[in-house]
Amino acid sequence: MEPVFNIGRHKVWRIEEWAGKFAPPEGLFAEYEAEAFAMEEEGFTPDYVQDGQIYAILQSWLIEADGQVILVDTGAGNGKDRPHIPVFGQLETDFITRFKQSGKQLEDVDIVICTHLHIDHVGWNTRWDGENWVPTFPNAKYIFPAIDRQAWDPAGEIYPSMRGRDVNANVFEDSIQPILDAGLAELVEDGFEPAPSMVLRNAPGHTPGHMVFEVRSEGDRALFTGDILHHPMQVIRPDWNSVYCEDRVAAAQTRRHVIEDAASDGARIVPAHFGGSHSIFVQKTEGGFRPIKA
Repeated sequence: MEPVFNIGRHKVWRIEEWAGKFAPPEGLFAEYEAEAFAMEEEGFTPDYVQDGQIYAILQSWLIEADGQVILVDTGAGNGKDRPHIPVFGQLETDFITRFKQSGKQLEDVDIVICTHLHIDHVGWNTRWDGENWVPTFPNAKYIFPAIDRQAWDPAGEIYPSMRGRDVNANVFEDSIQPILDAGLAELVEDGFEPAPSMVLRNAPGHTPGHMVFEVRSEGDRALFTGDILHHPMQVIRPDWNSVYCEDRVAAAQTRRHVIEDAASDGARIVPAHFGGSHSIFVQKTEGGFRPIKA
């Protein structure tokens, strides 16, 4: 499998786990306006909308950078109990086979970056060995936002107030705690640099500890944005949040900042769930912003 794009001298592969119709737009966007969406819907079909439903992807991004192998977000995982979002529960996908098509083995991964600790970004942190949930990438250091580690711990003080605690049921126990117990987790804060020319920046709102992973090389720049954007409509309407955003005011502020930042110097935006070209550029217009196919 060939890389899907480069960031300067760094190679990037896309590892798809799942694709399908996820929800009607009013079921995804908290601030949904039917007329505004209808004006753009034809341009989103079929890459982002099919039969009136948002078409979504679960995908991870694999980066080979100066001898290091870095995996960004790990999808939903196989065989996991997800009672409140069953579309991602008890999956049996060929994610590992697709991963190996990149030419890498599970043992080759040096760093796993989880932009945040939601159900569909941490699932392949672990896999079932017949008795226990064990690290999928045994030689990797797993990078978790320190704020999210605290927020999503069911034994913690913040968890009861989290909007998404039901959707995220069982996630900490089967996909985070085993990594902590194995001593493979590194809890990080704003400005952490996992490797040269790479930095994690706080991008709160979707979750309290959500981070954007910025990668630079030879004049190129890419922003791995996790769930800052679920859909290109949010480039046109940065004020539209997903229903899964914990703090919608902060999420909208973060989204606009990321979009403005990318538009200012032509950075590639690499979200977790985009169909189509799977990553985009952003063009500033007189009235706002437009997504540009990468």
